[in-house]
Amino acid sequence: MAETAQEQRYRVAARALRARMVRRIVAGGGLTDPAWRQAFAEVPRHLFVPVSVPGGNPSGGPGGANDPRSVLRRLSAAYADRPIATRVVAGELVSSISQPSLMAQMCQALDLRDGQRVLEIGAGTGYNAALLAHRLGPGAVTTVDLDPEITTAARANLAAYGTSAARSVVVVTGDGALGHPDGAPYDRIVATCELPAVPPAWLAQVRPGGLILAPVATGLALLTVHGPERAEGRFLPTSAYFVPLRGPGMVAAPVAGPFSGRHPARTRFGLTVHGTRQWLWLDDPRGPRTWPLSPAAG
Repeated sequence: MAETAQEQRYRVAARALRARMVRRIVAGGGLTDPAWRQAFAEVPRHLFVPVSVPGGNPSGGPGGANDPRSVLRRLSAAYADRPIATRVVAGELVSSISQPSLMAQMCQALDLRDGQRVLEIGAGTGYNAALLAHRLGPGAVTTVDLDPEITTAARANLAAYGTSAARSVVVVTGDGALGHPDGAPYDRIVATCELPAVPPAWLAQVRPGGLILAPVATGLALLTVHGPERAEGRFLPTSAYFVPLRGPGMVAAPVAGPFSGRHPARTRFGLTVHGTRQWLWLDDPRGPRTWPLSPAAG
């Protein structure tokens, strides 16, 4: 079926807004990797925003198809540098799309290489999985979420986007704290939900030398995995606030750790996993300033 004039205007506007989003992120020092710049410029973020929320997919919903000004407002909201709540249950936020600049920092911190495989914990709407799949190609990305409504929507959004890489994303309904052992080993695990500690099951599913990027204590810990019971790394410079990971595998409450109140630069802090023990530390994992974490089940 031929594209209508309105659909063409809509497509051109979306492409321009994506380009503006990328320029903003680059101006802030992000997306220095050309492969990630291309991913953010090409993956249509607006297609992954539900129609029922502000900024949702302008191709549907009241007024979306008939009012060009409404379409532009909704498109602009989808590409603004702010998070968008996408699922609320009984007044509790259970899923959202993070702001693009933070997603760009996380994607680039993964230091991905061609041929690697990624497990994402927290499927959301599928947008982050689409970015990862764009970067790595078909057959490289698995995403897990506890909520079947979230995974159903993510699967539908990836199919609607329609690239071979997006359609190849494996969307799993399950407890993210347990990872997805059927698809292991992975080169990277990235969590898009707040954790009280790093689930032990993840370490056994990452190749030695692989990375885990996880939001812990309002920061982003980037850990190198040294074996099934050992990982260590430092925090990225930015703060980060995410919806908590839910499920029976997470039995401890998130902790504020050392980042409450005034604190030194976040990059001076790190996180160590050693067997059943986990702890945050300042400057030295064996130094005097440490904060214990309670490992989750799994």
